[in-house]
Amino acid sequence: MPEGRGGGASKIAPRPPARAAERLKRLLVVVPYVVRHPGTPVADLSSLFGVPEGELLDDLNLLFVSGLPPYGPGDLIDVQVEEGRVWIDMAEYFSRPVRLSRSEALALYLRGKALLGAPGLEEAPLLASALAKLEEGLGQETLGSLAGLVQVGTGGHVAEALAAVRGAVESQERLSIEYYSAARDDLSVREIDPEHVFSAIGNWYVVAWDHQSDEERLFRVDRMRSAEPTGETFVPRGLAGLGRPLYSRSDRDVSVRLLLGPAARWVAEYYATERALERDDGALEVTMPVKDLPWVAKLILRLGGEAKVLGPPELESMVRETAAATLALYRRGG
Repeated sequence: MPEGRGGGASKIAPRPPARAAERLKRLLVVVPYVVRHPGTPVADLSSLFGVPEGELLDDLNLLFVSGLPPYGPGDLIDVQVEEGRVWIDMAEYFSRPVRLSRSEALALYLRGKALLGAPGLEEAPLLASALAKLEEGLGQETLGSLAGLVQVGTGGHVAEALAAVRGAVESQERLSIEYYSAARDDLSVREIDPEHVFSAIGNWYVVAWDHQSDEERLFRVDRMRSAEPTGETFVPRGLAGLGRPLYSRSDRDVSVRLLLGPAARWVAEYYATERALERDDGALEVTMPVKDLPWVAKLILRLGGEAKVLGPPELESMVRETAAATLALYRRGG
């Protein structure tokens, strides 16, 4: 256990272990904050990042024994807890330049964009600067339109909706929302019981029970035109939160096969895929589970000539029809 600066050990009551992925995500957010704000009270960290104090200290205990061989004084991360405050000194190898492969840099870029939306880090200037350098290093050939697509929205109606959702999760209060479905291209009003809110791949997500469909649903906050408390409370159903898949499989899924050019490879990183096959010419063949073919048709049009439909045949026809309808609207408007 981490020892305090006065030499005393912090005693923590045993508790069920958290999932490794969840603990890692927490540490990736908490550690940079504590390094920049040494001596932050444990209670403040618990409130800021929405983690019980006991779990937070368990995570820090795990970090305390992390490092590289030969595990000398300069090879371990030093965590100290004294009188309810935390200090973290990073190991020496964190100051060495890092050389990343293209796939490693792209994965780091996506996860960094997600961290920009973490509680308390919406305006993290150093992280934003690092991501800008990654964008420059990866270049347009690798990122395509991903650099402009992956954004954590925190302004305007998004900030208001996010604040309403966070408050409803904390108070277990039902919300009435106006929600835009990109797949169906329609706006609906529905009541939801929100249980979790988290950020991933640059978006804020809400896990909630949807009373319109009477099923669990995952909503994006930036697609909420409004979010208003109803005054009714609810009993949580124990829905899964952070760490859950962003795509929920169902018996309505259709497998779509696409051939992605270099500027469209980000699709395989951004959306759920069942299979990805590298081709000798640099293209990537992917199989994706989807529920709405019209949404995929619009995605392919956005990709320009960088995506080709390999199946099913009805999707190829839908892309042609959508392109023709879009062109007709454009000509009519001109």
